[in-house]
Amino acid sequence: MLVYLIMVALYESYLHPFVVILSIPLSIIGALLALALNQETLSIFTILGMIMLIGLVTKNAILVVDFINTRRREGANLPRAVLEGVRLRIRPILMTAISTIVGMLPIALSQTAGSEWKNGMGWVLIGGITISMLLSLVVVPVVYIGAEKAKNHLTAWFNHMFKVKSVPS
Repeated sequence: MLVYLIMVALYESYLHPFVVILSIPLSIIGALLALALNQETLSIFTILGMIMLIGLVTKNAILVVDFINTRRREGANLPRAVLEGVRLRIRPILMTAISTIVGMLPIALSQTAGSEWKNGMGWVLIGGITISMLLSLVVVPVVYIGAEKAKNHLTAWFNHMFKVKSVPS
């Protein structure tokens, strides 16, 4: 809820934060899938990893949505702004994702005494970031376009339905 409210203030819109927030549950699916594939259990460390994952996932989606909004304010049409947003933000998203994945590998693969407690956190972040990287570059732009089209359609419908007709004097 806090992340949503901060993004509402950032974007001055109630719609665009929903586009960003949508990527969180989908990345948690990736985290849980990574846990299942590595036969890890949910623990306090894996839940801590999921909290960290929320911040990383929203950052990736914010990079894309913010750049699309900037391009649209500069006058680009919707499809062009989305394509440019994905094309120009793929590098920072890939760099962040790869560095996080490589940084979590020692934690996830550790075989030392007591490491089984922390292995799950590494796998949560690896799985969640991998899925988030794909989501930020594919699903977020598609949802953004759908949300904008729905907003335009609803705005036109409301304007048509609730148009105040002038009363003759």
